[in-house]
Amino acid sequence: MSSEPVRRLSPEDFLAFERQAETKHEYVGGEVFAMSGASARHNVIVANLVLEIGLQFRGRPCRVFPSDLRVAVSAAGPFYYPDLSALCAEPRFLDDRFDTLLNPEVVIEVLSPSTEAFVRGLKFAHYRAIPSVQEVVLFAQDAVRIERFVRREGEWVLSDHAGPEAVVEIAALGCRLELARVYDKVEGLPVER
Repeated sequence: MSSEPVRRLSPEDFLAFERQAETKHEYVGGEVFAMSGASARHNVIVANLVLEIGLQFRGRPCRVFPSDLRVAVSAAGPFYYPDLSALCAEPRFLDDRFDTLLNPEVVIEVLSPSTEAFVRGLKFAHYRAIPSVQEVVLFAQDAVRIERFVRREGEWVLSDHAGPEAVVEIAALGCRLELARVYDKVEGLPVER
């Protein structure tokens, strides 16, 4: 997310604006923020995650969505584009445009130096406010490392996983992620197979 708001809009005006925009914007507290592009590392990690999770969803009702699907914290916003959102329940959308998901069960973000503080702060707080969200997973792009936050009895429990040998269970999705596969072909990181 850019640090400079583009303009202030109502949620309805934001959605009308965003649906016509050539670039993506996020909406927080009435302000519209332009999203910047992502690094090659970021894109490789996201592509690997879509592949790894998507393959495990074959034959199951679960779905994984890359960053082009907007997620609503509520009908009035904020509206974000997480790097991935996934669920095994029937997806619910804000309206008949089917471009704003209301009920992700897992939200995944790949951290970058320019957005890390925002993702760990306000954005993470907003994701936790979505009743359907059971896990928030943050992937580093400068190391083979993730932080997995799981909702348990109203509390958020953190587990850290690092190194190419690590395997992470995403319980809400019934998925297993091998970090060596997630970080495969990420330039400049020591990932062994």
